[in-house]
Amino acid sequence: MQARGILLNYEGTIDTNGQHWGAILWHKFRKHHITLDKSAFNKAYAYSEAALASGHIIQPDDTFMDVLVHKITQQFDFLADAGHQLDYSLITAIAEECDQLAQRTLRKAKTILESLSSAFPIVLVSNFYGNLNAVLADFDIRKYFADVVETTDPKSHADTAIYEQGVQRLGYAAEECVAVGDSYNRDILPSKEIGCQTVWLNVESWEEWGIDELGISDAEIGDFNQLPRLLEQWDPPFLAPTR
Repeated sequence: MQARGILLNYEGTIDTNGQHWGAILWHKFRKHHITLDKSAFNKAYAYSEAALASGHIIQPDDTFMDVLVHKITQQFDFLADAGHQLDYSLITAIAEECDQLAQRTLRKAKTILESLSSAFPIVLVSNFYGNLNAVLADFDIRKYFADVVETTDPKSHADTAIYEQGVQRLGYAAEECVAVGDSYNRDILPSKEIGCQTVWLNVESWEEWGIDELGISDAEIGDFNQLPRLLEQWDPPFLAPTR
């Protein structure tokens, strides 16, 4: 079926080109010789996500750099409470490196977003921290989206509600909408459940999925810049990864 509108995930899809922020931060911790095993880091990452989702830390006008500093600080606090010795001066250094990574990625993504938005209405769908519009404005990409659907509840992004809202904002039938995201569990499965066509950006997920094991996504890409060409000839299912 011909696509008429796009539901596009933000975090991990367009700001990192498919790399999960958990994976990126784990690599940064290792780069800066923060000694701990991955299971300890995973717990610290989960703790920081829950803390930032509480609504008491992130302010509506916070930039992404602010988010990173808060997130890493929460991780350090959790690890320090667990007995790890940490150099808190590394927080700013790690946050700056991650912010620069996002800026570089988004500079490349702007051309793609401009191309897509000239052909399709795009609704951005994301689980974030209540400041997504401020982040989009700071990165100068808000203009590419017809609307933004943001939830601050991590659980709600794993069900269909946020994608149902996105479909409503686009104003088309779900079958006429293409959902694009990096998370198989939180983007592909729920959007497909409500009837959307789907494109999985499969790069470096935080989940234990290496292939489209359930055969649910209509197409799979390995780089965000492949999306415009894919949609130009959209006639799903493709299923074979575009690499």
